[in-house]
Amino acid sequence: MIELSRGQAVAVCHWFSGGPPGTAALAEHTLLLEGAGLWWADRPVAPRAVAVVCAGHVLLRGEPTALAPLGLAPFAGHYVQAPARFLPLLGHAFDQLVPWERMGYVHRVPVPRPHVPRGVTVRRLTPEDAPALAALGPEAAWSHAGWGGPAGLAASGHGWAAFTKGRVLAMACTYFRGRTHEEVACLTVPEHRRQRLALACVTALCQDIAARGHTPSWTCSRDNRPSRLLAWTAGFRLEHEYVHYLTSRPAHRVEGLAA
Repeated sequence: MIELSRGQAVAVCHWFSGGPPGTAALAEHTLLLEGAGLWWADRPVAPRAVAVVCAGHVLLRGEPTALAPLGLAPFAGHYVQAPARFLPLLGHAFDQLVPWERMGYVHRVPVPRPHVPRGVTVRRLTPEDAPALAALGPEAAWSHAGWGGPAGLAASGHGWAAFTKGRVLAMACTYFRGRTHEEVACLTVPEHRRQRLALACVTALCQDIAARGHTPSWTCSRDNRPSRLLAWTAGFRLEHEYVHYLTSRPAHRVEGLAA
């Protein structure tokens, strides 16, 4: 596949509009934030197949017959969302595809911000908070990958966190920022769960998103009951269900084609 310039990507961005909110937000995020992701196609002019890559996620659209399995090798270890017609191609490109059933929500019910324990402050992230975000460790890297890392998220104005003594206990942020929807991500450090800290951060973030004239959206695995419960409590309601696929290493037969 060939990497597209920003102008070439803008010309085909409509391929990802009209779908689920999170899908459109991912594609639009890469165009609204320079360096957030990459666009690929089988050819730069009048492409037949297009891929958008951001924060370990891949969106595929178009005609799978325009692509060779070897061309998908850079997407090893990614979560791929694509129409069913791409599955035979993906099956040839990788040793294994692990399906993940997903649930997509949209914020429908405003809720008040809950009280938090004494000594905890919930506030918007600032650029000075980058070290505190980085201190969350590699387990939290997924949450700010779409912003280029902790510093990018901290400076974006799109994150809220619960702090005590300068330490982040919970955080919620815009994972992908679209033109109409903003996909929400959140996390809580394990020893501070069940204190409604994530709910406080998500609620504050949702108020922020609404003030920008956008609608919050949320996706999680079907079997992630805590995330589903948090989404419902925060005012999100189920909008759609879908499947994305975790890819393994490129298939041996594909690697052989490169020799």
